[in-house]
Amino acid sequence: MNVNYADKPWLRHYDEGVPHEVEIPEYPLHEFLRKSASSFPEQTAMIFRGSRINYRQLDELTDALANGLAAGGFQKGDRAVIYMPNIPQFVISYFGIMKAGGIVIATNPLYSERELEHQLADCGAETVFVMTLFYDRLKNVQKRGATNVKRVVVTNVKEYFPPHLKLLFTLAKEKKDGHRIQKDAEDVWFQDFLAAGRQSPAANVEVNGDDLALLQYTGGTTGVAKGAIGHHRNLVANTLMLKAWFPGLEASKEIILTALPLYHSYGMNTTMNLAVAMAGTMIMIVNPRDLKDLLGSINKYRPTLFPGLPALYIAINNHPDVIAGKYVLGSIRACISGSAPLLLDTKMRFEELTGGKLVEGYGLTEAHVATHANPVHGQNKPGIGLPLPGIEAKIVDPEDGERIVPMGELGELVIKGPCIMTGYWQMPTETANALRDGWLYTGDVARMDEEGYFYIEDRKKDMIIASGFNVYPREVEEVLASHPDVLEVAVAGIPDEKRGETVKAWVVRKPDSTLTEQELIEWSKERLAKFKYPRLVEFRDQLPRTTVGKVLKRELVKESP
Repeated sequence: MNVNYADKPWLRHYDEGVPHEVEIPEYPLHEFLRKSASSFPEQTAMIFRGSRINYRQLDELTDALANGLAAGGFQKGDRAVIYMPNIPQFVISYFGIMKAGGIVIATNPLYSERELEHQLADCGAETVFVMTLFYDRLKNVQKRGATNVKRVVVTNVKEYFPPHLKLLFTLAKEKKDGHRIQKDAEDVWFQDFLAAGRQSPAANVEVNGDDLALLQYTGGTTGVAKGAIGHHRNLVANTLMLKAWFPGLEASKEIILTALPLYHSYGMNTTMNLAVAMAGTMIMIVNPRDLKDLLGSINKYRPTLFPGLPALYIAINNHPDVIAGKYVLGSIRACISGSAPLLLDTKMRFEELTGGKLVEGYGLTEAHVATHANPVHGQNKPGIGLPLPGIEAKIVDPEDGERIVPMGELGELVIKGPCIMTGYWQMPTETANALRDGWLYTGDVARMDEEGYFYIEDRKKDMIIASGFNVYPREVEEVLASHPDVLEVAVAGIPDEKRGETVKAWVVRKPDSTLTEQELIEWSKERLAKFKYPRLVEFRDQLPRTTVGKVLKRELVKESP
């Protein structure tokens, strides 16, 4: 086999056993589930609060959901929204929708009504699977009439609890609320929907790699969320690329700590899809900030893989009970860190605690998801590592977008591969800007060294990464600018010990306004997701600008205490 090391120097530094290319089959993503259920029917697929679901049961549950959808008139190509956190119902809904030939839209439960309404209206979905905690918010949006939502399937977090925990949860909830959760008569409970599906004819929808599987929404510098189109082939490809990057993984033997949110492409692929592809076990973590639950789950279930965020690894490194040796972390063999830079000190400390390997990676929603990672066993460098098998990458002149810059110089990172989206949903102009001749223009300023290792020198212009979430300042600015007392506003990220970065707003008030920092923060909480609203507001008489009127955000950040 002839290998072009000149154009792809990174291939020399792959771990032994990692292929240069990955063969991508033409079957749909849910074929992974069918194969795992066939080969390992009794293998545990999910552990949730001590309750277990095996692959035979998961396959049957997803069949029932698909049958229920088809019986209700759901057709191939229809969109369906999943509006819930990491619970078994998410996984059941995800693969069930795909088995029915549908397109999944996984929605962030932290979205405000405004954000939810935009996404529902944009994707045109008629079906939503929602957890009770977010039911009222969804109904408020539905009743405004700006969306096509007609079918709402409602589920409760306790449905897959073990019996004793389910009883305790129900009693505690009733004592707190004084009543059981109510739903509108036209909506249906999740378990009733599955029961009807079991009695319905099989969906029997033909789906292949060319069919659409996912609209994964991502923010934009314009403040408008865009749906990155994912075909089954894209998702299958990235799942197999990730699997190939970890040589030595064993079918039915791996246990993945599923602490990353499944509604985000990072958690979706590196935990759920990877686990299903190799009949692995997912340890479902609803709230990764509950370190007692997370560490207790590691201690009890002994995960082998732990994809996560730097902030999460830092929290574990510094937890007093971890320092005191009260938890056994030695089962963890490999972790890939994403969403923010991984500091060397964090990596070394975590590896010391676990004896496993923690490597930094890189990806985008538009690539579904991972494109680069440091080798698990080979040399790690303080950057995003090497392109994964099947990924082409280059650094181009950001001015013309074509000329490859000399080795080591800064430019824009552009990538190509089988996992790259085919465009943004119903946004041809944005698609043309992002995709050119099959290359995805990331907008990230990067460089490549002589060994093929890549380094991100600046994230997408102005983007804030707060606790692993992407926050686009323009969207926050537009919301704050709509306040009647705000004359001008600029938003940027400033360093924060706990969140990595946090959102800060610099505001010029209208004359005679008495608006306070806390008033504006509280006002923004009602209109923005929890991770987006500004934690800090600084009032100024004027904002610094360039000679052409552009606000100098870097100067504001530099001057910020």
